[in-house]
Amino acid sequence: MALPVVSVSMKKKKPSLVLTLSSAGILIAGGMTAYWLLTQGQLLSRDLPVGANIIPQDALFAVSLSTDRAQWQKLREFGTKETQIELDNLVQLRDRFLTNNGYDFQKDISPWVGEQVTIAILSPEAIKPASKPVATDGNTTVNQRSTVVVLPIKNPEQAKKVLAQPKNPKAGQWIDRTYEGIAIKETNSASGENLSAAVIDQQFLVITDNPKTTERAIQAYKNKTSLATTAGFTDNFPKIATSQAFAQFYVNIPVSAKIAAASGNHHLPAQVLAQLQNNQGLAGSISLESQGIRIKGISWLNPNSQRTLRVENKAGKMPNLVPPETLMMLSGGNLRQLWSDYVSTSQGNPLSPIPPEQLKAGFKSFTNLDFEQDLLSWMGNEFSVSVIPSRPRDSLSDNFRASLVFMVQASDRTRAETSLKKLDEVMKTQYQFQIQQTSVAGKPVVNWFGPLGTLTATHGWLDADVAFFALGAPVSDKIIPKLNNTLANTPLFQQTVPSEPNPTNGQFFLDVERTVQNFPLPTLLPNQKTFLAATRSIGITSAVNDSRSNRYDIFLALKKVEDATSSSSQENRK
Repeated sequence: MALPVVSVSMKKKKPSLVLTLSSAGILIAGGMTAYWLLTQGQLLSRDLPVGANIIPQDALFAVSLSTDRAQWQKLREFGTKETQIELDNLVQLRDRFLTNNGYDFQKDISPWVGEQVTIAILSPEAIKPASKPVATDGNTTVNQRSTVVVLPIKNPEQAKKVLAQPKNPKAGQWIDRTYEGIAIKETNSASGENLSAAVIDQQFLVITDNPKTTERAIQAYKNKTSLATTAGFTDNFPKIATSQAFAQFYVNIPVSAKIAAASGNHHLPAQVLAQLQNNQGLAGSISLESQGIRIKGISWLNPNSQRTLRVENKAGKMPNLVPPETLMMLSGGNLRQLWSDYVSTSQGNPLSPIPPEQLKAGFKSFTNLDFEQDLLSWMGNEFSVSVIPSRPRDSLSDNFRASLVFMVQASDRTRAETSLKKLDEVMKTQYQFQIQQTSVAGKPVVNWFGPLGTLTATHGWLDADVAFFALGAPVSDKIIPKLNNTLANTPLFQQTVPSEPNPTNGQFFLDVERTVQNFPLPTLLPNQKTFLAATRSIGITSAVNDSRSNRYDIFLALKKVEDATSSSSQENRK
């Protein structure tokens, strides 16, 4: 069954957004008036996605996309030759659909469509109500999903004129009917492509791939059971609203988690969703800037969840404790609380990447220490994990190209020192490591030398309460002396890691270019290599917004097409 397709133009003198409605073309007739009617009680904030009062609450996912041609052209400025090829393939697909249906965006659609269009994927009815068992056949679940496209009508008269008659001579037989007082036009073509369209309240053209789905959208609008009335939706979406957003999106966490659990293919996205099972929604707005893409996101808890969030935003120190050449840094405000949250969300969850009990048992087996009592008990403050490269031509670093450095602000230094001494003794007696006490910049450190004499790890203190543990290349002399130049004051970090929200409970930084050049990365996403090749760096700042929601700001610093082409040419000349 063909679905309505919305695709975008990336070429100059091409339309920026295309609505394709299979071989039937775009259909709707009659019923449009020459005025814009705003129904009392249905007027929504401009901060909400278009069609939020029409998309049913059980939508898995919804995304609103800008119809501004200039925004799509700006997006095309980013990337590499490879990403441009991917975009060109989409444009070719777009043009083929347009030709088949006899429509041109600039001529036929642009004169009447609003600033954004919304596409939503509705959940399969097989998972409703929640008390019924979820189907285990992944393919069946996918086939039962349906698509809704909502186009705001900016100019009813022009829309009526253009859409009154389909332009494709191969269109099938149209069927007219009425549901809940709203006229619907449907097609049942010989090719098996079934489409349904209706105009709701003279404001929105709603197109679906299934007549029942159109009825669900009408019911959601009339009964006020839409996204706009979903718990927390209208409260949280305005918090991440951006003027002239390129896109807005919403993910229904509970429904998505159910479908992920019903699928036999448990990939990373399912695992991520499973960790958010107590959440009701994840929403975000995407904007295009001169150097990349900014995403403002928010997640909020399910109203039935007994869990509340601890409003504790006290991170921000760690970027000032690592050197400027740091490739990656992840920080958080409270490691002990983070572990507690992970345990609570992982209990009884078969999709958890590592069950907490398994991790604790493994740590106990390897070190003979209790993970929670010996370590986490004194790790209730800010922490970080960083990757710091070794010095070129450093004989001590020949065995390692970088060091994985863990830092934590200890809440109880005496207990911390006792635990570290226990760990030293285990490595010495059980694994035959040589434990050497020395000093760097006047401060004591402990080195671990492996059985073959290789310096493997170092631990010590940066100041009165910040402990560090470095595994791999020796980097003690890079972090123990008080640094005049740190990662926090490098231009790349400042340009990449968002300064808001502030205060923060965690940050993430990745220098993609240097990391990809020097280290192999595990494949976590489709087309990951192409995406990374187009990215300079990634920055994330997060905070607990209140007891029921979290805020996230993300920035992707991207290469420009001309820069990538120039760099490639220079490499070829070398």
